[in-house]
Amino acid sequence: ILDKGDFEELMDIRAYNREAWNRQVARQNPWTMPVSSEEIAAARRGELHILLTPTRFVPADWFPPLAGADVLCLASGGGQQGPLLAACGAKVTVFDNSPAQLAQDRLVAEREGLNLTLVEGDMRDLSRLGDASFDLIVHPVSNVFVPEILPVWREAWRVLRRGGVLLAGFNNPVLYLFDFDELDRGRLVVKNKLPYADLTHLPPERLQQLMDEGLPLEWSHSLEEQIGGQLAAGFVLTGFYEDIDPTSVLGEYLPSYIATRAVKP
Repeated sequence: ILDKGDFEELMDIRAYNREAWNRQVARQNPWTMPVSSEEIAAARRGELHILLTPTRFVPADWFPPLAGADVLCLASGGGQQGPLLAACGAKVTVFDNSPAQLAQDRLVAEREGLNLTLVEGDMRDLSRLGDASFDLIVHPVSNVFVPEILPVWREAWRVLRRGGVLLAGFNNPVLYLFDFDELDRGRLVVKNKLPYADLTHLPPERLQQLMDEGLPLEWSHSLEEQIGGQLAAGFVLTGFYEDIDPTSVLGEYLPSYIATRAVKP
């Protein structure tokens, strides 16, 4: 068993989480399940229902005109957001760290006759994408799987055109105050000091177990990083809502997810 704190120096975090998310596809994690033909047909009729967080659909007025728009689905594989946006007439690039997640988008595209560009990569490094290439970025809850997120916001700013829109979902950091094993038992037990990271907060033997099970590693990020980071990158916030986790006892007490709409002026 490695000592606490040794993991980050000894491992390639991106490679580990890539394989972990490949496993999540095999385990049918809800964020890896492709949309149905019925959902694609509804999107083609203009009935778009996109999730950035577990249960609340993105308001229709958050989207710019989609027909012919260049859209980046950032860390958004899984055959969900990308195919729906393409069915609305957008030109969609899906960028994700997991080949298995991207394969879900390919599956829907082939099944429904949609055109998608699929790119494997780290959400913090969009160097393969040109400056001012997109009108819209859709970034559902995912930056919890990287240690730092300010590069994500800076890269999003760079690849968006002026007037472009960034739609982002992320965890409320209060989620990470609690003992996760106790949450699974339906009990709220405050345990962790924020900011939280699996690599530094879990006992070495529990961390080893998590990694042996192939579960993704997570990092909490403060609201200063999540919201303030977007503002520091140059964005202007124009929309905000909260959402609950219906699978956790925490959802009975407070919203543990946030979505924001930001514009590059």
